[in-house]
Amino acid sequence: MTVIRAADARRTETPGGVMTTFASPTQGAAGRSLWRVEAKPGVAGPLHDFDVEQVWSWLDGTATVELGEESFAVAAGDTVVMPARTPRRVTAGPDAGYTAVVTARAGARAMSADGADLGTPPWIA
Repeated sequence: MTVIRAADARRTETPGGVMTTFASPTQGAAGRSLWRVEAKPGVAGPLHDFDVEQVWSWLDGTATVELGEESFAVAAGDTVVMPARTPRRVTAGPDAGYTAVVTARAGARAMSADGADLGTPPWIA
């Protein structure tokens, strides 16, 4: 059993917010990655894709999720299952942004909208 203390969680800051890794292959040798996203108000993430399914669960705030050709408004308590190889963009609500917890298979690889391999983001590694 591995215990990862709150003080040891890895934080990755991006222009849009903060990703806090709770477990991953390099943090606890987990077979799944689990992280929290805290997005700043009104920030739109890049249009991108992943090679694996992701599950997002909103804890606070609101967002708009573009998934393939569809768009969904989400709020605290909502969960979105994002299929692999489906372009997505998450835009934080304008007032307070959002906080979500996300999980995906360990080592998931991101891709740009045009399919270029972007590698494994640090919060998933």
